This record gives sequence, structure tokens and C-alpha cells, in this order.
Amino acid sequence: MFFDYQVNGFAGVDFQRDDLTAAEFLTAVQGLARHQTSAILLTLITDAIDSICRKLENIERIRRSDDRIDSVIRGYHIEGPWISSEAGYYGAHPVSKVVAPSLTDYAKLRDAGAGNIRLITLAPEVPGAIEVIEAAANDNVRISIGHSNASEADIDAAISAGATLATHVGNAVPLEMHRHDNVIQRLLSRDDLIACFIPDGLHLPPFVLQNYFRAKPAGRAFFTTDCMAAAGAPPGRYTVGPHTVEVGDDGIVYLPGEKRFAGSSLTMDRAFTNIRTWLGIGEREARALCSTIPASHFGIDL
Repeated sequence: MFFDYQVNGFAGVDFQRDDLTAAEFLTAVQGLARHQTSAILLTLITDAIDSICRKLENIERIRRSDDRIDSVIRGYHIEGPWISSEAGYYGAHPVSKVVAPSLTDYAKLRDAGAGNIRLITLAPEVPGAIEVIEAAANDNVRISIGHSNASEADIDAAISAGATLATHVGNAVPLEMHRHDNVIQRLLSRDDLIACFIPDGLHLPPFVLQNYFRAKPAGRAFFTTDCMAAAGAPPGRYTVGPHTVEVGDDGIVYLPGEKRFAGSSLTMDRAFTNIRTWLGIGEREARALCSTIPASHFGIDL
């Protein structure tokens, strides 16, 4: 069975809503099981802090009420709103909801999630980020650099404060950047940071994934789906936060009328197959990279 640390929704259920029911979570949990995924970090993307808190409080109530849901949702990944508002770097996140980090808001989120936040993605160059990284790391929350145009000095400061990962490296960046001095190269070069990749063949073409994977020392690359409600569901229209997205037979998740990704419909069983095929990883190692190795980094037993 697999572990996925970036799941925005599944089986038609959008985790970004604050009125989800236990029945809807069971639908998602059962869908995950069909794709051999037994544990996740439920991911909440950029929104107003109070709105994220309401979502966390609702999910916590539901987790406490049903062991089947609690056994799968092992914690939370908060991806935003502490990200870059620079064009190209915020991706499909609603830029109007992007704010600077603060210790007060961090405490609100921590308490709303009952201490179960396991991972935060943020941009370390944003004022206030380093203080939040230090506070969260002291609470055993993992910190990942993402949706960011961090300089080398910003990355140094983030690592010193406790950052250990880089979120979906190669994505949430502009189409055009300096050919050498860009945040992808800066993050890939840091052996201190675990690079996280989406192996769907779309966010990163297989040849790019091969190059990026080779750039990291053994054990310093993790894989995730970054999936939304269309994962484990048929083609159609779905929501991810404020967006309605279109998903065709090819599984690509597009904002309507745009050629911009808004998450993926990848499942972890397919991710497992893809990394074996494209990266030449043996079955045992590939299975560990999709389960026990990342789970251990977040303090989760499978």
C-alpha cells in the first residue's frame, strides 16, 4: 500500500470545501483504497487563514468520528497562503488570498488542526517566513520550499531554520526564466533538500524527470500525485478550491479556456508504475519511495 503527502481531493471529492461530510470522506477513502493508497496528508491550498481553519476543524471532527477515515488521513499539508505572489510562481493558487506568514496565523492553523499539521509549503523569501519555519520546525512540522522564487540566500536561511523539502520541483514556475540562474536549479543543487516530483508525464516530461532524479543523491527524491478530485474518477468537470476544472480522457487537469495545470488526476499506483518504467527503479525501491520512506520523514508509521 502507498502513502501520498499531497492530496487535494479524490474520487470526485474536493477536500478544499469546508462543508464536507463523513460520507464524502468515506467515498474518497474507498477510492484511495482502490488505488492501493492507505495513508495520505490531506492538502489544503491557498485561502484566507480563517477559512483554512474552518476546514481543518471540520475534518478533525470527522476524523474523530470514524476510524476508517482517521486511519487514512494521517495529517495535513498546508500549501499556501504563504507563497509568492510573483507572476508564474503562484501557479493555480488564488493570488488574491496570498498573504505574508505570521506567527499568529501559524498558531491559529496549528490549533485548528489539533497539532496534526505535518507539512507546510511556503516561499521563504516572503517577509515573516523564516520565523514561521523556525516555529513550525520546533513543533516537528516539516517545511517545504514551493511556489517560490527564492534566492540562494533565501534557501540558505530556510534550511538553517529547518526546511527539509522542495515541493513539486519544476512546476509552479514561469514558462520563461533565466536559463541557468533559476529556482529549479537552485533547489536541485541543494543536497540538504529532498526534491518532490509529480511523475505523471505531464507536470514533468519523463526525460525531465530522469534528469532531475539523477541530480539528487540516493534517498533525496520523493514522489507525490498532487492530485485533486478527478483522481480515481471519470473525465468531467470538478472543483479544486475556487476553480472549476476540466479533465479529459487524457487525465490532464486544465483550468477552462487555459493551458494551465490545476493539480493532477494521477494516482499513486500509476505513479509507482511510472517511476519504475521511466527511472529504471526496482520494484522494492520504488515501493519504498512511494510509501515507507516519505512516511518516515513525516513521522508516520505505515
